Parts: sequence; structure tokens; C-alpha cells
Amino acid sequence: MIRFLLNDQDINEENCAPDTTVLEYLRTKVEQRGTKEGCASGDCGACTVVLAEATNGQLRYQTVNSCITLLGSLHGKQLLTVEHLKEQGALHPVQQAMVDLHGSQCGFCTPGFIMSLFALYKNCDQPTRADVENALAGNLCRCTGYRPIIDAALSLAGKGASDIFTKSEASTYLRLTGILKQHPSGFIEHGTRRFLIPTNDDELLAQLQRFPDAKLVAGGTDLSLSITQQLQQPETLIYSGRVQELMQIEESASTLKIGAAVTYSAMQSSLHKYFISFADMLERLGSLQVRNQGTLGGNVANASPIGDTPPVLLALDATIHVRSPNGRETFPINTFFTGYRQTKLPASGFIESIEIPLQPECQLYVYKISKRLDDDISAVCAAFSIALKDGKVNDVRLGFGGMAATPARALKAEQALIGQSFTEQGILAAQKALAEDFSPIDDVRASGAYRLKVAQNLLLRAVLEQDNPTHEALEVVQYA
Repeated sequence: MIRFLLNDQDINEENCAPDTTVLEYLRTKVEQRGTKEGCASGDCGACTVVLAEATNGQLRYQTVNSCITLLGSLHGKQLLTVEHLKEQGALHPVQQAMVDLHGSQCGFCTPGFIMSLFALYKNCDQPTRADVENALAGNLCRCTGYRPIIDAALSLAGKGASDIFTKSEASTYLRLTGILKQHPSGFIEHGTRRFLIPTNDDELLAQLQRFPDAKLVAGGTDLSLSITQQLQQPETLIYSGRVQELMQIEESASTLKIGAAVTYSAMQSSLHKYFISFADMLERLGSLQVRNQGTLGGNVANASPIGDTPPVLLALDATIHVRSPNGRETFPINTFFTGYRQTKLPASGFIESIEIPLQPECQLYVYKISKRLDDDISAVCAAFSIALKDGKVNDVRLGFGGMAATPARALKAEQALIGQSFTEQGILAAQKALAEDFSPIDDVRASGAYRLKVAQNLLLRAVLEQDNPTHEALEVVQYA
């Protein structure tokens, strides 16, 4: 059984399909239909809801896309929907601001915008324009009515985030911690199908051995698409979001170790300390709703050739820590990807953490090229770690995504750079060598010729930025 709060109501659910999404549950089971279905793939934000979770003595409010959030992941959390925002018949301050400043257009996307603004209201008392745009990047308004919506968000600055949720926060915190204290793990069963929620890595390993065909669910931002778009019905789902060992971030003098179930949002502040351009690139990875759910371990295990984090981890020479029935093993990320969406992850195994060596002598450049700025998939993602000695390239790793069947390093281009000056003239051989490293394909996002030219040009961009690095991985290159 899973236990959670739906707005202010205690919910116990046991017998429902393990692949039930939160959106499906809201609209068909409990008939709260203020939350809308748009794309069913986590892109449009019409289905945005807010999850409140007890963390470090207070509630943390985060937006998620309910269309790709599986019901079982709600165990021990509070699910907040647009129906619950009003207080004694009066609109919530966020709702009232949208009314006063004419932020609602046709109205279909409005509940999702309201919930995104509600989370911003709870988390940021003095939002800047950049804060607002970040919060709303995953919400699409088909009426192009962003100006009044942004005005509504900015009008809430300094209001103190005072509302009914502030008044009830202490009691809600106790209710949620009480659930997890009495019922730390949970499950859903429906016939022969199941959703399991282990709480430690021993339990996770045992469940993977018992159900070797199980699908491991972290954020579900990719796995859920196989359910909503391809109508797959996994027999067994095992959720890693309650496994404490996988949710730790460890910082030492020489490495940064990130647990496999740590979300992008949770790891961003640590990355900012050591790898600014990596942290900045995360602003381009999906939307805030996606970053609040998606995990670093999931992105690596997924092994997509256009995943955004593997090229950076390749450039940073990261190590993958794995646990399986064979015991604990480590793999250099450069050898971890073996083919299209294939890795060296053993059967019934899982990634425990990703360890990144700190390299203060290296300059890191990270670039994501896509058709639009926010919430888009890479055509090319590139990351370069470069160390100079006496003006010459002494150490270099070039990681690329979108250039081959797997994320990969450009080994021949690296060799061509060693000993050369990092100048426009010095990189010419490396730019030519990229054509030997990669033969990118044509697809709907870009042609192979375009990808190769972009990869070569990004080396030049790094050269031009080296004396005045902007760390702005946020620039988008539009296709001609």
C-alpha cells in the first residue's frame, strides 16, 4: 500500500495498475479535473501539479508533470492540485494576480501556470524576471499570453508567501513524517503486476534479483513515455526515489560523488561550486518540472546518444559506481557505453553513484545546441576539459552527444590537440580529426553534415572564450 496526502486528504492506495500516472489518477479515479492533459509526455506543462515533501524540518514545494509521474512515487508526499489553492472561497494570491492582470487566456493551460507560479511563490519571495522565466519554461501558452502571466508573477514579489499552506505547514510536516516513520516502504499490486518502493540498497538489490525483468524507476521522465506514448505495461516497476544511499551528495577535497537518484535540481548547487558551465547547462535540460524529477543516474543508465549529461561526464573523466549480484564494481565512463542504449551495467544491477574528480587545472566548456532554448532535445551536446601548460594543451578530453550511437569522446581530435597551442591555428588539425572520430547521421533534429560542422565550430568557440569565459551554456543556435 502507498500512503500520501491528496491536498488535505489522507489517501491509501493499494490495488491499482502500477503504471498509473498521477494525471490519470486525478482525472479518472478521484475526478479532480482541474489538472489538464495536453501532450502526455512532459512537454507542455498543462498537467503541472506541486509535490510537497518533508525535508530538513520544513516542506519543500516542487512542480512536476503529472502526466509522466507514476502514482507510486507519491508515497509519503503531499500532492497539491489547483482545486486546493483557494481559502474559504477566496482565490489564492497567485490566482488573484492572474485574474487582476489578465493572465488567463483561453484557460486550458492556466491551471498548469497557476501551479508553477504557486511553487515559485512558496520558494522565492523576491522573484526576478529570470526566476519567473525559469519557473515557467515548462509551461506552454498556446495563446502567446506570456506578458500578463509574467506580470502576475512579478506582482507577487514581497508578499511573504503567506497563505493557508504556511499556516498548516507544521501539521502537514508531521503528517508526512508520520507516514514515512510508520510505513517507510510501500507497494502497489494489481493482479500479477506491481510497483515496489525499497528504502535501502540491500532491499533494492534483493528486489531486482527477485524480479530480473523489472524496470527501475527514478524520475520516470523517459521511462514514463513508454507508458503514455507506446502504451507499454511493465510487469514490475521498482522505484529508487526512497533509497537513501542513492540520494546522497558527497564532497571531498578531490572528488564530487553524486548519488544515482539525486535529481538535477538537487545537484545543481553542488555543481555550481566546481563546474559552473555544467550547472548552467542544466538550465537547458528539460524544464524545471523535468529537473525536479529526472536524475543523473537515470540519464547515464538510459545511455541515450543525445542525453545531456554523459558528454560532460566524459569530459570530466567520471567513474560509475555499480552494485549487482556480482558485488560492487566501478567503470570509467569512457568504457561504460557499449552500444545504442547499451551499457556494462550487469543483470539485476543498478548505478549507485557517479564520482567526478575535481580538476582545478582544467577549464570546462559545455555547449548544448538545440532548436529552441528551453525544454528541447540536443542536436549536439559538447563538453571540453582542457588544461594548458606554457600555452600548450597538456591534457584534454572532448565529450560529445548526438554524434554517434553512444555518447563518446573524440579520441583522435584529442590526440591532435596535445602539444598544440589552444588557438584558432592550433585547433585546425583537431577540427579535421573530428571527421575521423564521428560520422553523424541525418535525422529530424539535424543533418549529419550540420552536426559535424557544429562540433568543429564549438572547438573554435571554446578558443575564443578561453580568455573571457562566459560559462553561458544557454545560447541556442537556430537552424537555417
